[in-house]
Amino acid sequence: MNSVLSQVGVAPHLLPQNRLSPSRSFFSNSPNMNRKRKAEDDASAESDERMSASPSTSPSMSSRPFPAASSNRITKRMRTNLAGRPLSLPRLLETLTAEEMRNILQVICDRNPQIGADVVAAAPRPSVGSALGVLGQYEASLQTSFPFGGRNSSDYSYNRVRQALVNLLDALKDYTPHFLPPNETQAATSLTFLDGATEVIHRLPEWDNFQNNRHKQEAYEEMAKAWAAVIQEAAKRAGGIQLQYGGWDQKLNKHNQQSHGRMQDAVDALRTSLGWIGGDMNSGSASTSANANDPSSIRQQLLSGTYGIQSQVRVGLW
Repeated sequence: MNSVLSQVGVAPHLLPQNRLSPSRSFFSNSPNMNRKRKAEDDASAESDERMSASPSTSPSMSSRPFPAASSNRITKRMRTNLAGRPLSLPRLLETLTAEEMRNILQVICDRNPQIGADVVAAAPRPSVGSALGVLGQYEASLQTSFPFGGRNSSDYSYNRVRQALVNLLDALKDYTPHFLPPNETQAATSLTFLDGATEVIHRLPEWDNFQNNRHKQEAYEEMAKAWAAVIQEAAKRAGGIQLQYGGWDQKLNKHNQQSHGRMQDAVDALRTSLGWIGGDMNSGSASTSANANDPSSIRQQLLSGTYGIQSQVRVGLW
């Protein structure tokens, strides 16, 4: 047939059996070649899948470390059977303010007098600073009770602040005996409190109505008696030497002037106590200093240790 086609003029490579090269036709008819090509295709596809799933191909995943599984890690989980319950006593006390604590303690002491006695025995003694601080709080409450506008000395203002004024005066009456003898044995401590408490009375308002001023008048009278009691007790100890220190004579004279003579009883008591040791309150601090430096004064003799030497009693003619 090839000879016929060649005679017709057809090229030999265009014949049907010659369209494929000898090598391709040989391998295409081999079954081993088909299996080998299929295996290579499967390996290529598997390699592509591994490359796409590899974390190194993703920049965001390459730097992110995988958490290591730990069998020792203990995770605390909340209980699912929680039930409501009141706070414990320590947690409850943490939520209370100082005012609430005082109110609760007062109620407990009122219900149980023995507990109140134990609290009084265990509590530290109030200092002068703490007591004056409480009086300052009452005084601040009085000042904030005044109405805005109008005169602070009017009857309307008095009615508005009357309760705050009474609270301050009641506190003053309760704290003052605590610093008086025999409960307080140190005269300097007593006089320091009285000095601050008298300043509180000076700052009390003056009212237009004379009847409303009775509170301040009575406070001055009680304070003068307190000063006199402390001065008389101090005069019995060490010859009243403590009264010479601290400038109490000058302070008491100043209080008497500010109160318009309402502290005269205390001034008289101090003059009596200082008179026998050479003090003179009427002449002021200069006279007091001069008498203190006078060798003939009893105070100077006590301080120098010469008291009684010049007053020896002679016996006989010599």
